Amino acid sequence: MSDDDSVLCSLDGRAGVITLNRPRALNALTHPMVLRIHEALAGWEGDPGVEQVVIRGAGERGLCAGGDIRAIHDDAKAGTGASVGFWRDEYRLNAYIARYPKPYVALMDGIVMGGGVGVSAHGSVRVVTERSRVAMPETGIGFVPDVGGTHLLARAPGRLGTHLALTGSAVGAADALLCGLADHFVPAGRLPALTAELAGAPAREVLPRYAAAPEPGRLAEWRGWIDHCYAADTVEEIVDRLLGYGDPAAKEAAETILGKSPTALKVTLESLRRAAALGALEPVLEQEFRVSCNALASPDLVEGVRAQVIDKDRSPRWTPATLGEVTEEDVARFFVAAPLG
Repeated sequence: MSDDDSVLCSLDGRAGVITLNRPRALNALTHPMVLRIHEALAGWEGDPGVEQVVIRGAGERGLCAGGDIRAIHDDAKAGTGASVGFWRDEYRLNAYIARYPKPYVALMDGIVMGGGVGVSAHGSVRVVTERSRVAMPETGIGFVPDVGGTHLLARAPGRLGTHLALTGSAVGAADALLCGLADHFVPAGRLPALTAELAGAPAREVLPRYAAAPEPGRLAEWRGWIDHCYAADTVEEIVDRLLGYGDPAAKEAAETILGKSPTALKVTLESLRRAAALGALEPVLEQEFRVSCNALASPDLVEGVRAQVIDKDRSPRWTPATLGEVTEEDVARFFVAAPLG
Protein backbone atom coordinates (compact mmCIF):
# COMPACT_ATOMS: atom_id res chain seq x y z
CA MET A 1 0.00 0.00 0.00
CA SER A 2 1.40 3.41 -0.95
CA ASP A 3 1.34 6.41 1.33
CA ASP A 4 -1.20 7.97 -1.06
CA ASP A 5 -3.96 5.61 0.08
CA SER A 6 -2.91 5.26 3.72
CA VAL A 7 -5.32 8.11 4.52
CA LEU A 8 -8.63 8.28 2.66
CA CYS A 9 -10.36 11.65 2.68
CA SER A 10 -13.88 12.01 1.32
CA LEU A 11 -17.04 14.04 1.61
CA ASP A 12 -20.21 12.39 2.88
CA GLY A 13 -23.00 14.95 2.77
CA ARG A 14 -22.02 17.73 5.16
CA ALA A 15 -19.20 15.74 6.77
CA GLY A 16 -15.57 15.45 5.81
CA VAL A 17 -14.49 11.88 6.57
CA ILE A 18 -10.88 10.87 7.29
CA THR A 19 -10.18 7.13 7.29
CA LEU A 20 -6.79 5.92 8.51
CA ASN A 21 -6.19 3.11 6.06
CA ARG A 22 -3.32 0.88 7.18
CA PRO A 23 -5.33 -1.88 8.88
CA ARG A 24 -2.48 -4.43 8.74
CA ALA A 25 -0.34 -1.99 10.75
CA LEU A 26 -3.28 -1.09 13.04
CA ASN A 27 -3.40 2.22 11.18
CA ALA A 28 -0.09 3.36 12.68
CA LEU A 29 0.80 6.90 11.63
CA THR A 30 3.56 7.72 9.18
CA HIS A 31 4.86 11.19 8.34
CA PRO A 32 2.95 11.35 5.01
CA MET A 33 -0.24 10.37 6.82
CA VAL A 34 0.16 13.24 9.29
CA LEU A 35 0.68 15.70 6.44
CA ARG A 36 -2.34 14.36 4.55
CA ILE A 37 -4.63 14.70 7.59
CA HIS A 38 -3.46 18.27 8.14
CA GLU A 39 -3.99 19.10 4.47
CA ALA A 40 -7.54 17.73 4.51
CA LEU A 41 -8.45 19.61 7.68
CA ALA A 42 -7.05 22.86 6.30
CA GLY A 43 -9.03 22.46 3.10
CA TRP A 44 -12.28 21.73 4.91
CA GLU A 45 -11.84 24.53 7.44
CA GLY A 46 -12.71 27.14 4.82
CA ASP A 47 -15.28 25.05 2.95
CA PRO A 48 -18.82 26.13 3.89
CA GLY A 49 -20.16 22.82 2.60
CA VAL A 50 -18.28 20.91 5.30
CA GLU A 51 -19.93 21.34 8.70
CA GLN A 52 -17.97 18.75 10.69
CA VAL A 53 -15.17 16.21 10.39
CA VAL A 54 -15.23 12.52 11.28
CA ILE A 55 -12.04 10.49 11.78
CA ARG A 56 -12.09 6.71 11.93
CA GLY A 57 -9.85 3.69 11.38
CA ALA A 58 -10.08 1.06 8.67
CA GLY A 59 -10.49 -2.57 9.71
CA GLU A 60 -11.93 -4.08 12.85
CA ARG A 61 -9.05 -3.69 15.28
CA GLY A 62 -8.81 -0.02 16.08
CA LEU A 63 -8.55 3.63 15.17
CA CYS A 64 -4.76 3.84 15.44
CA ALA A 65 -2.07 2.02 17.43
CA GLY A 66 0.30 5.00 17.45
CA GLY A 67 3.23 6.22 15.41
CA ASP A 68 5.41 4.02 13.25
CA ILE A 69 7.85 3.07 16.02
CA ARG A 70 9.88 0.79 13.75
CA ALA A 71 10.76 3.85 11.67
CA ILE A 72 11.63 5.80 14.83
CA HIS A 73 13.80 2.88 16.03
CA ASP A 74 15.67 2.78 12.71
CA ASP A 75 16.13 6.55 12.76
CA ALA A 76 17.46 6.49 16.33
CA LYS A 77 19.97 3.79 15.40
CA ALA A 78 21.09 5.56 12.22
CA GLY A 79 21.07 9.06 13.66
CA THR A 80 19.40 10.53 10.57
CA GLY A 81 17.04 12.84 12.46
CA ALA A 82 13.99 11.93 10.37
CA SER A 83 11.87 11.51 13.50
CA VAL A 84 12.40 15.17 14.39
CA GLY A 85 10.50 16.29 11.30
CA PHE A 86 7.79 13.71 11.91
CA TRP A 87 7.24 14.84 15.49
CA ARG A 88 7.27 18.51 14.54
CA ASP A 89 4.44 17.98 12.04
CA GLU A 90 2.59 15.48 14.22
CA TYR A 91 2.50 17.78 17.23
CA ARG A 92 1.42 20.71 15.04
CA LEU A 93 -1.45 18.50 13.85
CA ASN A 94 -2.39 17.68 17.45
CA ALA A 95 -2.56 21.40 18.26
CA TYR A 96 -4.57 22.10 15.10
CA ILE A 97 -7.11 19.41 16.00
CA ALA A 98 -7.52 20.92 19.48
CA ARG A 99 -8.36 24.36 18.07
CA TYR A 100 -10.23 23.20 14.95
CA PRO A 101 -13.19 25.56 14.46
CA LYS A 102 -15.65 22.87 13.33
CA PRO A 103 -16.84 19.80 15.23
CA TYR A 104 -14.18 17.10 15.04
CA VAL A 105 -15.73 13.72 15.73
CA ALA A 106 -13.25 10.98 16.65
CA LEU A 107 -14.55 7.41 16.54
CA MET A 108 -12.21 5.81 19.08
CA ASP A 109 -13.28 2.23 18.46
CA GLY A 110 -10.82 -0.57 19.27
CA ILE A 111 -7.16 0.18 19.92
CA VAL A 112 -6.32 3.87 20.38
CA MET A 113 -2.76 4.32 21.61
CA GLY A 114 0.03 6.87 21.46
CA GLY A 115 -0.32 8.82 18.22
CA GLY A 116 -3.87 7.49 17.94
CA VAL A 117 -4.71 9.41 21.10
CA GLY A 118 -3.13 12.47 19.52
CA VAL A 119 -5.45 12.45 16.51
CA SER A 120 -8.57 11.74 18.56
CA ALA A 121 -8.54 12.84 22.19
CA HIS A 122 -7.85 16.51 21.36
CA GLY A 123 -11.01 16.61 19.25
CA SER A 124 -14.24 18.28 20.31
CA VAL A 125 -16.39 15.12 20.09
CA ARG A 126 -14.76 11.85 21.22
CA VAL A 127 -16.67 8.58 21.00
CA VAL A 128 -15.59 5.29 22.62
CA THR A 129 -17.16 1.83 22.35
CA GLU A 130 -17.08 -1.40 24.35
CA ARG A 131 -14.09 -2.40 22.20
CA SER A 132 -12.03 0.70 22.98
CA ARG A 133 -8.60 0.26 24.56
CA VAL A 134 -7.06 3.68 25.14
CA ALA A 135 -3.46 4.01 26.33
CA MET A 136 -0.24 5.98 26.35
CA PRO A 137 2.17 3.00 26.63
CA GLU A 138 5.42 4.80 25.90
CA THR A 139 7.34 3.96 29.09
CA GLY A 140 7.38 0.33 27.94
CA ILE A 141 9.55 1.23 24.93
CA GLY A 142 11.87 3.62 26.75
CA PHE A 143 9.95 6.68 25.57
CA VAL A 144 7.75 9.32 27.21
CA PRO A 145 4.05 10.11 26.53
CA ASP A 146 3.84 12.66 23.72
CA VAL A 147 1.23 13.98 21.18
CA GLY A 148 -0.17 16.08 24.02
CA GLY A 149 -0.57 12.98 26.17
CA THR A 150 1.08 14.58 29.18
CA HIS A 151 -1.37 17.49 28.85
CA LEU A 152 -4.36 15.15 28.81
CA LEU A 153 -3.12 12.92 31.62
CA ALA A 154 -2.10 15.86 33.82
CA ARG A 155 -5.74 17.03 33.67
CA ALA A 156 -7.27 13.67 34.66
CA PRO A 157 -8.97 13.53 38.09
CA GLY A 158 -6.69 13.01 41.08
CA ARG A 159 -3.64 10.92 40.22
CA LEU A 160 -5.31 8.78 37.56
CA GLY A 161 -3.18 10.31 34.83
CA THR A 162 0.02 9.52 36.67
CA HIS A 163 -1.08 5.91 37.06
CA LEU A 164 -1.85 5.58 33.35
CA ALA A 165 1.35 7.34 32.28
CA LEU A 166 3.75 5.29 34.41
CA THR A 167 2.11 1.89 33.94
CA GLY A 168 1.13 2.44 30.30
CA SER A 169 -2.10 0.61 31.08
CA ALA A 170 -4.95 0.59 28.57
CA VAL A 171 -8.41 1.61 29.73
CA GLY A 172 -11.87 0.80 28.44
CA ALA A 173 -14.77 3.10 27.70
CA ALA A 174 -15.91 3.98 31.23
CA ASP A 175 -12.40 4.72 32.44
CA ALA A 176 -11.60 6.76 29.32
CA LEU A 177 -14.67 8.86 30.08
CA LEU A 178 -13.67 9.21 33.74
CA CYS A 179 -10.16 10.36 32.79
CA GLY A 180 -11.41 12.95 30.30
CA LEU A 181 -10.04 11.11 27.27
CA ALA A 182 -13.51 10.70 25.72
CA ASP A 183 -16.99 12.24 25.88
CA HIS A 184 -19.53 9.67 24.71
CA PHE A 185 -20.07 5.92 24.73
CA VAL A 186 -21.74 4.39 21.68
CA PRO A 187 -22.02 0.61 21.21
CA ALA A 188 -19.81 -0.47 18.32
CA GLY A 189 -22.74 -1.94 16.43
CA ARG A 190 -24.30 1.51 16.20
CA LEU A 191 -21.27 3.23 14.65
CA PRO A 192 -22.23 2.67 10.98
CA ALA A 193 -25.67 4.21 11.53
CA LEU A 194 -24.16 7.04 13.58
CA THR A 195 -21.64 7.80 10.85
CA ALA A 196 -24.37 7.79 8.22
CA GLU A 197 -26.44 10.28 10.20
CA LEU A 198 -23.46 12.58 10.72
CA ALA A 199 -23.51 13.19 6.97
CA GLY A 200 -26.72 15.13 7.33
CA ALA A 201 -26.93 16.53 10.86
CA PRO A 202 -24.62 18.01 13.52
CA ALA A 203 -23.03 15.65 16.05
CA ARG A 204 -24.76 17.44 18.94
CA GLU A 205 -28.14 16.46 17.47
CA VAL A 206 -27.21 12.95 16.37
CA LEU A 207 -25.24 11.60 19.33
CA PRO A 208 -28.04 11.61 21.93
CA ARG A 209 -29.88 9.04 19.80
CA TYR A 210 -26.93 6.64 19.88
CA ALA A 211 -25.15 7.26 23.19
CA ALA A 212 -25.57 4.82 26.05
CA ALA A 213 -24.03 4.01 29.44
CA PRO A 214 -20.90 1.84 29.33
CA GLU A 215 -20.14 -1.08 31.58
CA PRO A 216 -18.44 0.09 34.80
CA GLY A 217 -14.68 0.52 34.72
CA ARG A 218 -12.10 -0.14 37.42
CA LEU A 219 -10.41 3.18 38.10
CA ALA A 220 -13.20 4.73 40.15
CA GLU A 221 -13.01 1.95 42.76
CA TRP A 222 -9.20 2.19 42.75
CA ARG A 223 -9.08 5.94 43.40
CA GLY A 224 -8.17 5.43 47.06
CA TRP A 225 -4.84 3.73 46.48
CA ILE A 226 -4.12 5.54 43.22
CA ASP A 227 -4.50 9.01 44.71
CA HIS A 228 -2.48 8.08 47.80
CA CYS A 229 0.36 6.20 46.16
CA TYR A 230 0.95 8.39 43.14
CA ALA A 231 1.04 11.56 45.25
CA ALA A 232 4.57 10.58 46.32
CA ASP A 233 7.45 12.79 45.22
CA THR A 234 9.52 10.21 43.35
CA VAL A 235 8.95 7.10 41.27
CA GLU A 236 10.80 5.07 43.90
CA GLU A 237 8.45 6.26 46.62
CA ILE A 238 5.41 5.63 44.40
CA VAL A 239 6.54 2.03 43.93
CA ASP A 240 7.16 1.61 47.66
CA ARG A 241 3.69 2.93 48.49
CA LEU A 242 2.07 0.66 45.91
CA LEU A 243 3.88 -2.40 47.23
CA GLY A 244 2.99 -1.56 50.81
CA TYR A 245 -0.64 -0.57 50.32
CA GLY A 246 -2.03 -4.06 50.71
CA ASP A 247 -4.21 -4.10 47.60
CA PRO A 248 -3.46 -6.73 44.91
CA ALA A 249 -4.19 -4.20 42.16
CA ALA A 250 -1.70 -1.75 43.68
CA LYS A 251 0.94 -4.47 43.89
CA GLU A 252 0.32 -5.37 40.26
CA ALA A 253 0.74 -1.70 39.28
CA ALA A 254 4.09 -1.59 41.09
CA GLU A 255 5.29 -4.70 39.31
CA THR A 256 4.19 -3.26 35.98
CA ILE A 257 6.06 -0.02 36.63
CA LEU A 258 9.24 -1.89 37.60
CA GLY A 259 9.27 -3.49 34.15
CA LYS A 260 9.41 -0.13 32.37
CA SER A 261 12.44 1.98 31.48
CA PRO A 262 13.70 3.62 34.70
CA THR A 263 14.81 6.71 32.80
CA ALA A 264 11.51 7.00 30.91
CA LEU A 265 9.58 6.65 34.17
CA LYS A 266 11.40 9.49 35.85
CA VAL A 267 11.20 11.74 32.80
CA THR A 268 7.49 10.95 32.48
CA LEU A 269 6.75 11.90 36.07
CA GLU A 270 8.64 15.17 35.64
CA SER A 271 6.88 15.81 32.31
CA LEU A 272 3.45 15.41 33.90
CA ARG A 273 4.26 17.82 36.68
CA ARG A 274 5.63 20.40 34.29
CA ALA A 275 2.62 19.93 32.00
CA ALA A 276 0.27 20.63 34.88
CA ALA A 277 2.11 23.89 35.57
CA LEU A 278 2.17 24.90 31.89
CA GLY A 279 -1.59 24.48 31.62
CA ALA A 280 -2.24 25.04 27.91
CA LEU A 281 -1.71 22.38 25.25
CA GLU A 282 0.70 24.17 22.93
CA PRO A 283 3.47 24.86 25.47
CA VAL A 284 3.12 21.25 26.61
CA LEU A 285 3.59 20.08 23.01
CA GLU A 286 6.71 22.24 22.79
CA GLN A 287 8.01 20.56 25.94
CA GLU A 288 7.17 17.12 24.55
CA PHE A 289 9.02 17.98 21.35
CA ARG A 290 12.19 18.72 23.32
CA VAL A 291 11.81 15.53 25.35
CA SER A 292 11.16 13.39 22.28
CA CYS A 293 14.14 14.79 20.38
CA ASN A 294 16.42 14.17 23.33
CA ALA A 295 15.02 10.65 23.68
CA LEU A 296 16.43 9.83 20.23
CA ALA A 297 19.87 9.80 21.84
CA SER A 298 18.74 7.59 24.73
CA PRO A 299 19.71 3.92 24.50
CA ASP A 300 16.40 2.90 26.06
CA LEU A 301 14.30 3.95 23.05
CA VAL A 302 16.19 1.69 20.66
CA GLU A 303 16.31 -1.13 23.20
CA GLY A 304 12.64 -0.84 24.12
CA VAL A 305 11.42 -1.03 20.52
CA ARG A 306 13.81 -3.89 19.86
CA ALA A 307 12.48 -5.90 22.79
CA GLN A 308 8.79 -5.18 22.29
CA VAL A 309 8.39 -4.93 18.52
CA ILE A 310 11.38 -6.22 16.58
CA ASP A 311 12.79 -9.24 18.43
CA LYS A 312 9.69 -9.51 20.65
CA ASP A 313 11.64 -11.16 23.46
CA ARG A 314 9.91 -8.79 25.94
CA SER A 315 13.18 -8.61 27.89
CA PRO A 316 14.58 -5.11 27.50
CA ARG A 317 17.96 -4.31 29.04
CA TRP A 318 17.52 -0.77 30.28
CA THR A 319 20.43 1.65 30.74
CA PRO A 320 20.58 2.54 33.61
CA ALA A 321 18.95 -0.64 34.84
CA THR A 322 17.41 0.66 38.07
CA LEU A 323 15.51 3.72 39.24
CA GLY A 324 18.17 4.54 41.79
CA GLU A 325 20.80 4.91 39.08
CA VAL A 326 18.83 7.59 37.19
CA THR A 327 20.00 10.96 38.51
CA GLU A 328 18.28 14.33 38.53
CA GLU A 329 20.84 15.46 35.96
CA ASP A 330 19.88 12.55 33.70
CA VAL A 331 16.26 13.68 33.83
CA ALA A 332 17.03 17.37 33.35
CA ARG A 333 18.87 16.66 30.09
CA PHE A 334 15.58 15.66 28.45
CA PHE A 335 14.13 19.12 28.93
CA VAL A 336 16.87 21.23 27.34
CA ALA A 337 16.49 22.48 23.80
CA ALA A 338 17.83 19.88 21.39
CA PRO A 339 20.51 20.97 18.89
CA LEU A 340 18.18 20.75 15.88
CA GLY A 341 19.82 23.32 13.61
